[in-house]
Amino acid sequence: MLSKPAHNFLANLKPLVTAAFIALPLLASADEMNRFNASDVFELEYATDPQIAPSGEVIAYVRRSNDIMTDRTRSNIWTVNADGSNHRPLLSGTANYSSPRWSPDGNRLAYVSNEERGSQLYVRWMDTGQTALLTNIQSSAGNISWSPDGTQIAFTMNVEFDAKPFSISLPEKPEGAEWSPAFEYITETRYQADGSGILEPAYSHIFVVPAEGGTPRQLTSGNFNHRSSLSWTPDSSEILFSANRNENWALQTRESDVFAIGLDGELRQITDAPGVETAPLVSPNGRYIAYGKTDNAKLAYRNRYLHVMDIDGSDDRNLSAEIDNSLSSWIWDDNDALFYQVTNRGITEVARVSLDGGHRIVASGLGGESLGRPYTSGSYDAAADLVVVTKGSATRPADLVLVENRGEIKLTQLNEDLLGHKQLGQVQEIIYNSSIDGEEIQGWYMTPPDYQPGQSYPLILEIHGGPHSAYGPHFSAEMQRMAEAGYVVFFNNHRGSTSYGERFALLLQNKYSSEYDFADHMSGIDELIERGVADPDRLYITGGSAGGIAAAYAIGLTDRFKAAAVAKPVVNWVSKVLTADSGIGQIANQFDGLPWENLDEYWQRSPLSLIPNMTTPTLLMTGEADRRTPISETEQMYQALKIQGVDVVMVRIPGSPHGIAGRPSRLIGKVENILAWFAQYQ
Repeated sequence: MLSKPAHNFLANLKPLVTAAFIALPLLASADEMNRFNASDVFELEYATDPQIAPSGEVIAYVRRSNDIMTDRTRSNIWTVNADGSNHRPLLSGTANYSSPRWSPDGNRLAYVSNEERGSQLYVRWMDTGQTALLTNIQSSAGNISWSPDGTQIAFTMNVEFDAKPFSISLPEKPEGAEWSPAFEYITETRYQADGSGILEPAYSHIFVVPAEGGTPRQLTSGNFNHRSSLSWTPDSSEILFSANRNENWALQTRESDVFAIGLDGELRQITDAPGVETAPLVSPNGRYIAYGKTDNAKLAYRNRYLHVMDIDGSDDRNLSAEIDNSLSSWIWDDNDALFYQVTNRGITEVARVSLDGGHRIVASGLGGESLGRPYTSGSYDAAADLVVVTKGSATRPADLVLVENRGEIKLTQLNEDLLGHKQLGQVQEIIYNSSIDGEEIQGWYMTPPDYQPGQSYPLILEIHGGPHSAYGPHFSAEMQRMAEAGYVVFFNNHRGSTSYGERFALLLQNKYSSEYDFADHMSGIDELIERGVADPDRLYITGGSAGGIAAAYAIGLTDRFKAAAVAKPVVNWVSKVLTADSGIGQIANQFDGLPWENLDEYWQRSPLSLIPNMTTPTLLMTGEADRRTPISETEQMYQALKIQGVDVVMVRIPGSPHGIAGRPSRLIGKVENILAWFAQYQ
């Protein structure tokens, strides 16, 4: 029998969720409409993937917005002049338009759209608006790249193969008979992926197609995946990419090399060092290759460094050896320098390094491309002496910002119509030391819109996923809803988080979750209690994915929380790594040995081992199609808590993969369920 609070939660859930869609727009008071409410999620927009035209006069970008009728996030392509004028839609409608890429002369724009017959590659002539459908392919085109002479476009695409391991003879089905679906056969080591389910047997290959349309031609071959970004040599004769073409690639989670393939299909290998060499980018003069390099140490986190070598693979050097963080998204600045992206202490930056050394920050504060929770994010482009970034704030998702010597020019204001008149939660930084060993931890807390200093508030601890990822002072629809409901929301970058260097990220090696990250969280809460911000008698905890693991582990170590909301957790590491799509990499890099060789370690790190200590009322929430942290993990914890007599409710999200907030209504449903559950335990 359900406890009274759990029964009340279920009874009240339907009207609460319905109110998110109906009552607020129609019946809310003026004061409520000046706050961030659940239905506002459908009105949020953000900019991503800016692309500067070769002339430097126009920027194309992807404008992402939520559609209340389809419950999807739609991608359209817009353009804006470099001075902020002439902001207009280029490709807009109910279809998705993405991956805009300018031709070398700037007269055409390639893009991908699902306007007809799945995801196809198109080219638009900018002077007339005429559009050509270049492909009629069965799988989606990715990593599109123009040849420097403008005659061809390269892309990657999955090519299916027959994986049936043997032949059998079955009786013929009578006409009109209804039999069960045919059996399916799985032979691949990596046979599933979250969001895609059981994968059709296929390998990703590189294709080229004439830029004026024609038949795509496959260049690569073999039972390997070629999903890398693509970079042409200046004479348009070769395409560089990275891939793992080793025989045992499926069990090698941290290995790839740089290759070049000619239009005649001739393949040459450029690097063969242990580890990952990725994202090769040829310099404009064809002399150098920039690429990322990560070693293959069997550890949960490794830095990615920016390397440059000669076009033949000689004279390799590390341009970022002194930077203790991972670099990404490098772009050549002429032939003697590179721009790149890096995140430091929760803040994403664009920097520039010359081939002779010497780094300088060009832009800071990128973010706002993660609407649900305040993960670090952002994208940029650099061309024609311009740098354009996507930049938001704690109260705004990402807009386009042009960075120049005189400062910044904001090119778009995508959410002022929605958020400009609203009172929003404000974010404050907090730096403190963990009680377990004195390690410095950076965190933030969001206060309610009507926050009164000196008054203590109920507090929600929200733990990020990963664990090797990072939060920052960025926009979060989920946390804004929590703050509007009257909570102080505390979030931090506990040990193991990225953007603080390799040492800090590895402080949780072979011990996640544990007393160490738990101490990082509780020390921050105690600091906020001491400051008079948080009420010690009204503490709540939630987190998703790795944050769900931490939340589940925490309630096995303390009873200080009045209620917990544990989203998509891992509770039994033995079952997780043998059923999830990410298990191979986790076994290799996050544990000392295989599950059957070191059962004690796997069990000790499993929240299920702490079930006898758990008394905190717990809401469990996971997508039924989750293959990253399968719902069987949630079911184990639900059953265990039931046996222990703990108040518990399991919320199952039909059809949802690991990203349970990946559709607008699911984002709303996630946070409204959490708030409704916590309301039962005030």
